[in-house]
Amino acid sequence: VVKKNLCFICDLGRCENFTKMNIEIIIAAFLSGLIGAMGLGGGGVLLIYLTVFANTDQLQAQGMNLLFFLPIGLLAIITYAFKKQIAWRIVLKMWLGGVLGALLGYFVASGLSTDILSKIFGVFLVIFGSFSLLSKEKHEKIEKDA
Repeated sequence: VVKKNLCFICDLGRCENFTKMNIEIIIAAFLSGLIGAMGLGGGGVLLIYLTVFANTDQLQAQGMNLLFFLPIGLLAIITYAFKKQIAWRIVLKMWLGGVLGALLGYFVASGLSTDILSKIFGVFLVIFGSFSLLSKEKHEKIEKDA
């Protein structure tokens, strides 16, 4: 008898407890959306959840993360545009670089093993997290001196 698994995040047969997994998915998605709406990289939270807790391959998790980002990003664009907080000329220039970088990143990532890709992602998290912490301390020091 083949047991049908209704869990859309996991591959068939991986998700033992459908209800528990759905609650975890909803919580991870909520936190990712909340953090992403604040501009703090909610995609990182979702990627960590998908790869570490849902046992999703890194490349598949990245694709799911991008798909998750589309409606959240659109809502954020509408909100920030309404508040006139988007410098469209700068964004359009950044968009070109972002598209080229995304294409290059996809081709590089698709040629790497999941293990290597996960390690590269971890290293980037540590590097960018360190820069973020150091940058915050620098800004606080500048504000104190002013």
